[in-house]
Amino acid sequence: MLDLLNAWLISPFDYGFMRRAVVGGLALSLAAPPLGVFLVLRGMSLIGDAMAHAILPGVALGFLLAGFSPPIMSIGGVLFGLMVALLAGRCRKWAVNAKMPPWRAFLLFRWPPALC
Repeated sequence: MLDLLNAWLISPFDYGFMRRAVVGGLALSLAAPPLGVFLVLRGMSLIGDAMAHAILPGVALGFLLAGFSPPIMSIGGVLFGLMVALLAGRCRKWAVNAKMPPWRAFLLFRWPPALC
């Protein structure tokens, strides 16, 4: 019984990538909740979802242009993310109803690329 527990719970940490994954997971579990609470309290809880879906087409375009090149894919994601953030800021100035954040409108744009 102890050998089985050792094989399942302890021996995976013989590998360096498993130890790094646990450290990364612990760091993320400490950093994400305060950020999430801050965003919810400010009424911006959909920003992460909107930005993640806005960045994905840029990453895909970088992949189509250069293949699996992380720098090019990152540049494409950053450019698309900045474009959506700037457009959302512009829409906020034009918004008639200030309670309706422009991020909700940009959530609609994530569906057409997903359907293709």
